[in-house]
Amino acid sequence: VTTFKMPEDFGSILDKQVIGPTTENLIKSDFPVQSFKPKVQIAFQGLPGQCPRKMEVERRRRLYLTFDIAQLLANKGVDSNQLMPRHHDPDNMPTIGEEKDPLFPIYLPLKIFDNDEYDCRTPEEWISLGLEPGSHDRKPVPGKALLPTDDVLGHEDPKSQTLIYKWIDVGVLDYDKETKLYLVHKTDKNGLVRDEEGTPILNGGITPEG
Repeated sequence: VTTFKMPEDFGSILDKQVIGPTTENLIKSDFPVQSFKPKVQIAFQGLPGQCPRKMEVERRRRLYLTFDIAQLLANKGVDSNQLMPRHHDPDNMPTIGEEKDPLFPIYLPLKIFDNDEYDCRTPEEWISLGLEPGSHDRKPVPGKALLPTDDVLGHEDPKSQTLIYKWIDVGVLDYDKETKLYLVHKTDKNGLVRDEEGTPILNGGITPEG
């Protein structure tokens, strides 16, 4: 009897052995599973005949996945690209006779109209969704942010007339209490939140070197 030798690529061999359907989540993601679960005000133990808490959470999760903030705003006649203030262009200011809307460009920042009275979670609670049980590393939290499609010009001049703003999938990395701003990172084409070296961004991007 010879000693059994395990092949070096044993993991890849197991991955190829797919027998029938599976309930395992085969989609790779840098977001924790609990970060997609909605918050519900339902008791953990319900009476017979009532909807169980897990079922209500799953129903709302699937419902919220069908919503698209860009489409919801478009249905109300809101152009997301016009939500960001731009530099005034005195040479191309519309006149009253042209009947263009808006007559005056937007100059008030969107944060002035922000209202968190009906938020179901505080910013700290949103960020804490990146913590998985038994892990000390905090992963990003999925979200959407109104960002310019041109990253270079967006950082240099975020009020440029040539920029196009769209709702983009991001990973929320951190929150600043003083400025009340979130630090976000755009996802790649695979929906992952990775740095320039291709490694997952953890703990808000803070490395051991700072």
